[in-house]
Amino acid sequence: MAFVTSQRLRMAAIVAGSMIAGGLMTGTALAYQGHMFNALHSLQAAYSQLQQAVPDKGGYRVQAMGLIQQAISAVNSGIAAGS
Repeated sequence: MAFVTSQRLRMAAIVAGSMIAGGLMTGTALAYQGHMFNALHSLQAAYSQLQQAVPDKGGYRVQAMGLIQQAISAVNSGIAAGS
């Protein structure tokens, strides 16, 4: 189960990075960023859940938390670039 969660979190980070890269390539800043804010809140909720989880997960919980932090940073950068 931890492996599936890790894959989902990695995919979330990739999707967030792709969205940011796509936005930078188009050079278009849109005022509406509801999806970016929703993604940010979802990532923050996922991080919070992992903080509350039992730590004995073979290192995957910590790895997932690191990936979520990277995704949060990427989403914040995307929001700043689109503002």
